[in-house]
Amino acid sequence: MEIRNIAIIAHVDHGKTTLTDALLRQTGVAKEGVSMDSDSLEQERGITIYSKNASIPYKGTKINIVDTPGHADFGSEVERVLRSIDCVLLVVDAQEGPMPQTRFVLKKSLELGLKPIVVINKIDKPAADPARCEEQVLELFMELGASDEQINFPVVYTIGRQGIAKKDLADDSTDLTPLLDTVLSHVPPASSIEHAGKPLRLQPFNLAYDTFLGRLAVARVYDGRALAGQSVFVKNAAGAARSGKIITLFSFKGLERVESGQAQAGDIVLVAGLPDINIGETVCAEESAEPLPAIAVDEPTISLNLMPNASPFAGREGKFVTGRQLRLRLERELEVNVGLKVDFSSADAMRLSGRGELHIAILLEHMRREGYEMQVSQPQVVFLTAAGGELVEPFEEVIIDIPTEFQGAIIERLGKRKVIMKDMKVHNGSVRLLFEGPTRGLLGYRSAFVLDTKGEGIFSSRFVEFRPHAGELQKRATGSMVSMIAGKVLGYALWNLQERGVLYLGPGSEVYEGQVIGDTAKGEDMYVNPTKGKQLTNMRASGSDEAINLVPPYELSIERGLESMNEDEYLEITPSSVRLRKKEIARKF
Repeated sequence: MEIRNIAIIAHVDHGKTTLTDALLRQTGVAKEGVSMDSDSLEQERGITIYSKNASIPYKGTKINIVDTPGHADFGSEVERVLRSIDCVLLVVDAQEGPMPQTRFVLKKSLELGLKPIVVINKIDKPAADPARCEEQVLELFMELGASDEQINFPVVYTIGRQGIAKKDLADDSTDLTPLLDTVLSHVPPASSIEHAGKPLRLQPFNLAYDTFLGRLAVARVYDGRALAGQSVFVKNAAGAARSGKIITLFSFKGLERVESGQAQAGDIVLVAGLPDINIGETVCAEESAEPLPAIAVDEPTISLNLMPNASPFAGREGKFVTGRQLRLRLERELEVNVGLKVDFSSADAMRLSGRGELHIAILLEHMRREGYEMQVSQPQVVFLTAAGGELVEPFEEVIIDIPTEFQGAIIERLGKRKVIMKDMKVHNGSVRLLFEGPTRGLLGYRSAFVLDTKGEGIFSSRFVEFRPHAGELQKRATGSMVSMIAGKVLGYALWNLQERGVLYLGPGSEVYEGQVIGDTAKGEDMYVNPTKGKQLTNMRASGSDEAINLVPPYELSIERGLESMNEDEYLEITPSSVRLRKKEIARKF
């Protein structure tokens, strides 16, 4: 059977997964309501976090599809996937046009010599402008130095939610057949007689984990035929070889993995039996075989300390609370999460390093849902020393879409954080601003951005590269409102405190001494008594019967906590609560 390998790439929320689900339904390999986003966090947030494999049959051809994450924090997954496929479907929102992650994934695919198929999605949106979107994509191709062959890309217009594709906007279509036909005509076959006759060579581009089978490698077979029970050699980037054995092979049928005894050149398979396999290594039948080009994994940009919870409420809600249990969980995570690094050398804390706040927040959210209890320090940017001894730090590109009345406030706020504006485009009452600046300057800004734009702005960023240190930045302008007593929070106390800043909890919540219950508008910490009640007397007085009107609290999530915490604070994470507290709880008053 002929095989075609494609990946679907796009900026977050441009409709990759919805389009993939529609393809699976049309070809009969998935039922209505079944989605590629099977993880509970993916379904809640409406984003793809992990790349996933599926396959569909069409006109006697097996089409392997890899759905990739759209968020910049998971960009390293996209890079690895691009190495293993033969073509990409670049999905672009017909209203928003190319966004930061669109640029990132397109640049990577063009560098690898791939010839993308451009899919302009969501053409049914009221403000959709497919012609302008196509023009912007063409400009992006030219800006990124695409070859003449790559610039001559086919375009398909789709409504992923309805499962409709058109080669021309005037066409009358009821399904995705035009897109599938474009894939067959444009994507080269993955297997050939020349590759099939060679000795086995396959390369993992992703990892998975199974309770019974251990570590699994998601790999592409480049040469020869892979067989279950076959003895193989595993070669790393340095060329060092070690022996191993393929115990079980799985191929993909729809969203299911199906055990198969063999796999041909060009196919994408799941390999079990190689417990120490890593991404980018070459699995081959002969020890003398030339290893395939290594796949690099991006360096982390953010790090923080993780340790057992030591607050006065420690152990109340969690099932796994000890340092040993946390360590075992992180060791298991390292089996599959290749963008994560953990330093276990300190006896007091484990140092987590990842690709961004969301990357680490997703891991912490999974752990709390599994019953783990922990505390983490404020995220810090990872600094590196360049070849000449120069200190370098990560820089990001930011694209902001906002109504024009907010642009002054945004430019001023980011300018103070050494994030410099590079471009501005005005279109129909809204403005698109392009910035570049250090990751340090963007830490903790997203929640402030929502307030600055009254919830009407779109903020997107992507890591660009490590550049020379940008110098000192202006410090955060808010302090913390800290409880000076343990007890139950009362509405009367909060009523008086809400004028002084933003509160994180409502009446009836339990607090302990040193817990952060909100932030203050002024830049200094303020110690308060949130358990203070109203003094009651048997005398009536003017104003004694005032109604208590409370503003709804700004409830902390893990991401909000990571953004708003100060350097002298810990974020306490349990299965049912997220709290901020001072590192030094006891304080003399």
